[in-house]
Amino acid sequence: MNSTRAMPLPQGRTSSVDVIDWRPEDSAFWHATGRSIAYRNLWISIPSLLCGFAVWLMWGIITVQMANAGFPFTPDQLFTIAAISGLSGATLRIPASFFIRICGGRNTVWLTTALLMIPAVGTGFALQDTSTPLWVFQLMALLSGIGGGNFACSMSNISTFFPKRLQGTALGLNAGLGNFGVTTSQLLIPAVMTIGLFGAIGGDALPLVKDSATLIGRIAAGTPTWVQNAGFVWMLLLVPLAVVGWFGMNNLLTVSPNIGSTAAALGRIVLFYGLALLVAAGGLYLYLPAPSGSGVLSGAGMWIVLPLVIFGTLFGMKAIATGEMKTNLNKQFAIFRNKHTWSMTALYVVTFGSFIGFSMALPLSITVIFGNTHVFDPATQSWLHAKNPNAPSALMYAWIGPFVGALIRPVGGWISDKLGGSIVTQVISIVLVAASAVTGYVMSLAYQSATPEQYFVIFMILFVILFAASGIGNGSTFRTVGVVFDQDQRGPALGWTSAVAAYGSFVAPVVIGGQIKAGTPELAMYGFAVFYAVCVLINWWFYLRRNAYIQNP
Repeated sequence: MNSTRAMPLPQGRTSSVDVIDWRPEDSAFWHATGRSIAYRNLWISIPSLLCGFAVWLMWGIITVQMANAGFPFTPDQLFTIAAISGLSGATLRIPASFFIRICGGRNTVWLTTALLMIPAVGTGFALQDTSTPLWVFQLMALLSGIGGGNFACSMSNISTFFPKRLQGTALGLNAGLGNFGVTTSQLLIPAVMTIGLFGAIGGDALPLVKDSATLIGRIAAGTPTWVQNAGFVWMLLLVPLAVVGWFGMNNLLTVSPNIGSTAAALGRIVLFYGLALLVAAGGLYLYLPAPSGSGVLSGAGMWIVLPLVIFGTLFGMKAIATGEMKTNLNKQFAIFRNKHTWSMTALYVVTFGSFIGFSMALPLSITVIFGNTHVFDPATQSWLHAKNPNAPSALMYAWIGPFVGALIRPVGGWISDKLGGSIVTQVISIVLVAASAVTGYVMSLAYQSATPEQYFVIFMILFVILFAASGIGNGSTFRTVGVVFDQDQRGPALGWTSAVAAYGSFVAPVVIGGQIKAGTPELAMYGFAVFYAVCVLINWWFYLRRNAYIQNP
């Protein structure tokens, strides 16, 4: 067992893995000992979370390049790959919400980061050959959900290290800088595909069959491309992070008093992640059409699949837990009797759900809506779509929105620490209502135009507003959760709300992709606007009206 139980040494010096004495609300303790330990764990957590986001959300860019490189999949199938990783990542957040209490922070962050190597390497090998079957990519997308699950345990862990007065700032830094994994993947993947980085292991180049691009310009069809580098490149970060996490992070025994041996704690993580993956795979089998699944719940059945997967995972966790682990889980499940769990879940869907969903759907949306001309044929009463010679490249522009959202996220936490979280959430929710409705209208204009590129600039400006508002709102909701819940419930509540919100990464590609296929992409955005409006009322009722349960936490 690689751990010792010792009191932290004075002046922030600690050589132990497990820290027994932890009192962040004690000012003397915080300045003498706690602050240095907390920030060391934060600085290791941030790049680990960045890699989690990058591996989880890499499919938004990979699927665009797969189409450019001649992989024989339809747009619907490519949207499905991105949606699979979204559902998997959201589902894995459910058990990850409870890992810190039953497994320890250091143990959890280390193993969940190291597990990212499996989908990274697997994706690299799968992309070496255009004849690789669809199910292989779907499996890799399912496993890349490990990166999505990591957010819940990462946020739960960091929340335990910091006093209440710094919750918005610390969680905003962890999530905001961690969210740069989205932008990192959207910038790094197109760049590394242009060169052979990994020699014989990396495999041979594939010639592009369509024009592609990087941040700095277009790449002509016929150019040799190492699409497989999109998976392999993350090993350059994951290997050193695994080493640093193992030796540099801590378990707080005041938070995780009964984790037992390191091996036992790591075994619980594997057990619960394995359970969640099986449940997610079962839900996907019911939802996906043949040959990938049964298609029993395809189409609108998505709204049946999601609660089935959520409650199936929770039921499975309780069923396989025994002894002290079961007792610990039952204590954490007390969050479901707290009304604020449900209000904050809805509000976090508004913020993080929007951010992550739009991040997954935007690249392919740009490709499909603006990559083609759209002409209505009165003879057949249908729209005819042809390649647009003036199309903007998703690989050049899709990164901007997530970059802005991640960059502004810590600012949202800082402002909320000053003004209160709920008033900030209210303002950005109103902005989201207006911006999503206008975005839908612009999308409808572009999808009914022979020159859709004329609407691209305003489309991108509106999406940047959506990302900025959702990023600020992420920080404000973190602040509210940090104040509303006590230390025992704060971590599980953060994890649970983030888990449900992460289903936006499944819902957005499915809904937007389905409406694009139907020729009405605006309806997806109008639907999101209605949901945001409902959440404006929820936020006001719980936290802003005169007799609110808690006034502007």
